Amino acid sequence: MSNMFKMPGMQKYPVVGLILVAVTLAALPFLVAMTGGQAWVRILNFAILYIFLALGLNIVVGMAGLLDLGYIAFYAVGAYVWALLASPHFGLHLPFWVILPIGAALACCFGVLLGSPTLKLRGDYLAIVTLGFGEIIRIFLNNLNAPFNLTNGAQGITRIDPLTIGDFSFSAQSSLFGIDFSGPMKYYYVLLLLAIFVIIVNVRLHDSRIGRAWQAIREDEVAAKAAGINTRNVKLLAFAMGASFGGIAGGMFSAMQGFVSPESFSLLESIMVLAMVVLGGMGHIPGVILGAVLLTALPEALRYGVEPLQHMAFGRQLIDPEALRMLVFGLALVLVMRFRPAGLWPSPERRRELAEKEA
Repeated sequence: MSNMFKMPGMQKYPVVGLILVAVTLAALPFLVAMTGGQAWVRILNFAILYIFLALGLNIVVGMAGLLDLGYIAFYAVGAYVWALLASPHFGLHLPFWVILPIGAALACCFGVLLGSPTLKLRGDYLAIVTLGFGEIIRIFLNNLNAPFNLTNGAQGITRIDPLTIGDFSFSAQSSLFGIDFSGPMKYYYVLLLLAIFVIIVNVRLHDSRIGRAWQAIREDEVAAKAAGINTRNVKLLAFAMGASFGGIAGGMFSAMQGFVSPESFSLLESIMVLAMVVLGGMGHIPGVILGAVLLTALPEALRYGVEPLQHMAFGRQLIDPEALRMLVFGLALVLVMRFRPAGLWPSPERRRELAEKEA
């Protein structure tokens, strides 16, 4: 009988916690807009986009243990699919429910194309090949404007259609139920719903037989193969699944920006996404989300705060905020890797493995 009375009380706390989290997430863009303006709402949206990218790369790097330095290429594929199918470039203005699946599927195909010739590569060799793949995609986007103008070259594609549902546009300000919503605010809620979906898929994958197979390959590929795991297909699936999340993020990036060019998909972006995974904790979904949010918001906070602090301290600007931002960012990564090698929020298994090695 005592157990029967304890169960409702035990179940109540998680529900209350979920309600509080939901209310906080719903009110977050209004709180951010009141304190920092619409620019910070856009930064919040980019933080969610980087969560997509970090969770996709976490499948390849964190779960399967495959070092990928060209992940931003899939982001570029998704972005250009939206740009080409929803702009005056080809005169096509397809709806989002057609473009997003096409972008995810095409990015998935590129993931398989990348994974197929690299199945027997590991470590630094795999990193070099994936790095080259990412740069090849960027160079192609930069030069596919002749003899047939596919990508418009370095000039990029402009006047890209925003996300619309019927006559409702997510880029323009509008009023719903007496509340004014700006374009970035409306995009925030769309991205939040997509992020919840991506997180649920990642959690289900992590706890599935496929997720266990990825972890087995990460720990010891030879032992995994001896245990009967088809390492070839499982590794290809990791590349494909990770790439599909990058394609979705790229499509939303195009819709939000209204403009894409090859400069948005440089090697530095791939390194940033990899740093998010490593900083938060490879293979641990909450840690990866934390890393993505920190490395998106903190550099922007430094960008906005460094210049006023220099004027207050020295009366003028001594160091360019961008240079100082990257210096502080690099120093923070070094300190984290020195004192928290498993990341800021590692998985219990990873923390236990490192503790055993140190012992």
